[in-house]
Amino acid sequence: MDILTSVLLGVGLSAACGFRVFVPILFISVGAASGHLALAPGFAWLGTYPAIITFGVATLLEIAGYYIPWFDHLLDTLSTPASILAGTVVAAAMITKVDPMLKWTLAIIAGGGVAGLVQGATVVARGTSTATTAGLGNPILATIELAGSILTSLMALLLPWLTAALLLVCVILFRKKLLKAGRLVRSNERCREDSEKRGS
Repeated sequence: MDILTSVLLGVGLSAACGFRVFVPILFISVGAASGHLALAPGFAWLGTYPAIITFGVATLLEIAGYYIPWFDHLLDTLSTPASILAGTVVAAAMITKVDPMLKWTLAIIAGGGVAGLVQGATVVARGTSTATTAGLGNPILATIELAGSILTSLMALLLPWLTAALLLVCVILFRKKLLKAGRLVRSNERCREDSEKRGS
């Protein structure tokens, strides 16, 4: 596997960590243990059977937790730093044949960054769902997020170049929405200030 492909594979799997922390790590463990996935030096432990069992149990607990009302908010709070850490480790495990300093720099910026961005989007979506459906729509959102993690993991493993291109498009679109939301908030604040001034 060439360097660029390994970087794209790592970034794609890191993005999946933003949806569910342990799903892509379980994919990596199974792939490495079965000999279908090469890991960077120092990450051979990910392909061991104890790791598969541990990440399998963690995956099941994480999935189940998101279907428990209000507990999903606690998981969101814990998942944000955990997804960034997991994204960094996943990217480092996939990036091979590069200087360790460059590898960890890429892992932190690209892997942790994209995992944090995806996780941030899911937190916003869950907050919107809670506000508009009183939490009743959250199980549907949890199912979509789980499917997103599985699909992104599979796509990253099978088509890393296509996955990277789709992630880039999503990042651009999400950035535009954030900027638009920021402008809307500032506009509302100006209107409120103007009305307060007129009232006084």
